[in-house]
Parts: sequence; C-alpha cells; structure tokens
Amino acid sequence: MAGPISLPEPNGNGHHVRKPTYPLSHASRQKPRKWPLAFRFSKGAIHHVILVPVILHALFCSGVVYIDTNLRHDLGLPSSIVPSLSIVVGLMLVFRNSSSYERYWGGRTNLQSIVTCVRNLTRSFLINGPIETPTDRVETEKVVRCLIAILYAVKNYLRGNWGGAVAYSAEYAGLVPAGMKGHENEGLGLPLELAYVIERYIKRGVDRGSFNAPQSAMLSGQLNCLLDAFGNMETIKLTPIPVCHQIHQKQVLALYCCVLPFCLVDEMGWWAVPVIVLVCFTLYGIEGIGEELEDPFGEDKNDIKIDAIIEDCRQETMVLIDSWKKGSEEYHN
Repeated sequence: MAGPISLPEPNGNGHHVRKPTYPLSHASRQKPRKWPLAFRFSKGAIHHVILVPVILHALFCSGVVYIDTNLRHDLGLPSSIVPSLSIVVGLMLVFRNSSSYERYWGGRTNLQSIVTCVRNLTRSFLINGPIETPTDRVETEKVVRCLIAILYAVKNYLRGNWGGAVAYSAEYAGLVPAGMKGHENEGLGLPLELAYVIERYIKRGVDRGSFNAPQSAMLSGQLNCLLDAFGNMETIKLTPIPVCHQIHQKQVLALYCCVLPFCLVDEMGWWAVPVIVLVCFTLYGIEGIGEELEDPFGEDKNDIKIDAIIEDCRQETMVLIDSWKKGSEEYHN
C-alpha cells in the first residue's frame, strides 16, 4: 500500500513532481503492529490512568491480609454481599461507557457530515458557480478554499486553539481570504465568520444568474447542514458527563474494591492480593476507557483522527481545484 501524502519533491529538471497517493491515505493509514494488542502498554492503552488506584488497592488489600493472617484479627466478611455490589458497579460502568462512546460516535458522524457538505458545495461551486470572467474564477476558487479553511477552523475551535486561528498558522496559508482577520478575541468563532463569506458568494451567484432559486436553496441548505453538524460537535464539547455522576461512580468503585478484600481474605489468604489487582485493573480500566472517549476532539491516540480526515479532504479538494483551473472538460460546458 502506498505511503501517506507528502510535499512534492523536485526532480532532476528542478520541477516538482507529485508523489502518488490514494484516497483517504491519511485517515486509513495504520502502522503494522509489532506486538499483539494484549501486550501493548502504551500508545493508546489506559494503564497510565489506572496505575495509581490499582497500586493503592493492592497495598490496602495487603494490609488487610497481613492484619488478618499475622495479627490474628478476624477481618473477614460474608461473600454474599459481593453480588449485590457487583450489580450496582456494573450498571454504572455500562452507563458511563455507553454514554462516552455515544459522544465519540456522534463527534465522528458530525465530522463526516461537515466533510460531505464541503464536498457537495465544492462540486456545485466549481461546476455551476460564476466563471465568466477571470475575477469570477478567482472568487470561486477563493470560496472553495474557504470551505477547506472551515474544516481547520472547526478543529481549532473544538480544541480551543484560538491563537492559531487569529494569527493564521501554516495550515490556514492560502485558504482564508487575503486580509481577513478573525474576531475570536471578540467572541466570534472563525467557522461562523467563514460561513458568512460562503453565503455572500451564493447570494452574488443568484444575483448574477449563475444559481437559480432551487440551486441557491440547495446550497444554503448544505451550508446550514454544515453549521448544524458543527453545532452538534460544539454541544458534545460543552456538555460533559455530570459531575455528580462522576463523583458517585468513583466513590462506589473505590468502596467496592475496598470491601472486596474483606470478603476474600478468609478463603484466599495472600492470593486475595493478585485477585484484587486483577479486579481493580479490569474495573478501573473500563472506567478509564469512558474518560478517554468523553472528549473525542483532542490529539490523543484514542481521539477521532480529525487532522488526518481534514488532510484527506484538503487533498481531494485541491486536486479538484487544480483540474478545474487547467480547464479539464469534466468541469466546463
């Protein structure tokens, strides 16, 4: 399989040659696994999150066993209380993980909706947009580039990278209109500001007769769909799991893992320690997965591949723009 997209390299004649690639090369790229996932303890694992509580519970269990065994204090409790507590802990963990994955899946589907809207608007603008004069062609290309800029603006908005949007980092180069400055320091998000540029282009196209009424309604609908998906992602970002649920879940999980040694010490002795480690590793690991998926818009290994998806969309859009500028017959009547 071909490698990821990289910058063009000059050939022997000093001209830049585009390296071969394939659709979705960034988002679908996966490194070969040297070890089975069961032996992975980094790069996506949640061991760093659960290490401290597992160690603390192991030490606590060791203290219980030591007191019960060496100091001759009977600390054992009837094991009949374990099933009822297990049901409560299981229900809370299932709710937490299902809610977190629903947020993860919602973020991914809404991101794909934005990408689909960008594709649809790009196709319509390049084919049906005003291209009668050189000025019209420049304006059409500028608006299509703004569509790509919206993807980066949404990513930076969700990650809180306000400074990169205002100063226009390298990823915005050649995409935003010349001289355009963001107003994020005044409370206006860059995605909404770029949406105004696109809406004005649609209105000018209607005024010039390039878009008829049904077409303009369809284009505005696509832009509305894009902003609606952006709003859904914003809702996921700004609506975390309620604090009361997080507090109670952590307390119940800690209490369960603290009570369990007293129920196992009589029957298992020192073997209760590795059993408690295994139980805590499993339960705290499930809870850690929920925490990892709660905010899927970051840059962690387990987050949505936003950067890769955007780069794939940018690559295909820039190829369309290049072919359109060359006058390929597929793009002109």
